Amino acid sequence: MSLGLPDWPEVGYIVIATVLKVESYGAYVRLDEYSGKEGLLHISEISSRWVRNIRNHVRRNQKVVLQVMRTDKKKGQVDLSLRRVSRDDRRKKLEDWKKARKAETLLTGAASQLGVELMDLYESDGMKLVERYETLYGGLEVVSKNGLEALAEVGITGKTADILNTIAKDKIIISQVTIQGLIKMTSLGNNGVEEIKMSFIDAGGVAEEHGATIKITTKGAPKYRIDLMADDYKTAEFAMDKTVTSMEEVWDKLDGTFSYERQ
Repeated sequence: MSLGLPDWPEVGYIVIATVLKVESYGAYVRLDEYSGKEGLLHISEISSRWVRNIRNHVRRNQKVVLQVMRTDKKKGQVDLSLRRVSRDDRRKKLEDWKKARKAETLLTGAASQLGVELMDLYESDGMKLVERYETLYGGLEVVSKNGLEALAEVGITGKTADILNTIAKDKIIISQVTIQGLIKMTSLGNNGVEEIKMSFIDAGGVAEEHGATIKITTKGAPKYRIDLMADDYKTAEFAMDKTVTSMEEVWDKLDGTFSYERQ
């Protein structure tokens, strides 16, 4: 069983399975996240179109993403569907599954170093990351980025924190996106240079508040390039908008000009 999941999948769950056996009426599969429990993918749930040959759609040892239709715990039966899983559902599930497996591997390594059982470590500390960051991997990603501070925020300290921090930073690489813009700023005041410097410092704080970091370099006054880094484009675009708006509002109160152009 994967960490944090119930013993049996609920109706509507999207699950990862391995095809064990293919028959004319359907395929028997192993539910990889649920301690190897088995389920049936009936031929009627393979495709929305008529299936001439089931083996053209599924084969033995194939990994498939399925939706749970019915669960009978007393009989130990799980009925599954392939045709009800969208392409986006499949992509997201595979991505989440890979991250969950990696997180479990990392926590297993931490448990080994601490000399404790995996489930004991998960229940005592892993769940704290899940409760704050939704998934164990998501929590370890934040640890990779923010270090011991992220662990302290959820109440994980001491040797456990040190080991989790080291593992997260060593094994999880945070990929970021970068977007750019061009700012033109002029100041007619006596402290123009200092005002521009303070504006850039304030801009860095605004970007940080919205999950991003910025780097501002001169292109030859009055032109300055702003590079903004964030975890994804949606966050980056939002942070850039907030950062530039904040700078513009401050500059409107000063004697000078301000313009921004997205690159």
